[in-house]
Amino acid sequence: QVQLVESGGGLVQTGGSLRLSCVASARSFSPYAVAWFRQVPGKEREFVSAIKWNADDTYYADSVKGRFTMSRDNPKNTVYLQMTRLKPEETAVYCCASGTVVTRNPHAYEVWGQGTQVTVSS
Repeated sequence: QVQLVESGGGLVQTGGSLRLSCVASARSFSPYAVAWFRQVPGKEREFVSAIKWNADDTYYADSVKGRFTMSRDNPKNTVYLQMTRLKPEETAVYCCASGTVVTRNPHAYEVWGQGTQVTVSS
């Protein structure tokens, strides 16, 4: 059973940057896609970005285009989310997920990490 573990969250001021990591535990990890979502209490998970595991295609929510960059390191079974110019409203738990499709629908992803808290202070 694959497990995803996120790290890199923390407290940052408005306009600051953070880099999140998501590491998969299984040596044979080879999903079709990995995505980042974020969630605040009482709200639905919000799509942030996604990347195909064996292609260079990346996808972003309009709200983060130009500020966030998703990348992967296949030999390390790791994906990254470089976040810049962060805003207070982006305070959330950021989770990675893997699945067999690329979609903004969180319900289509099969494996989820526990998440890492990102707090952006104003």
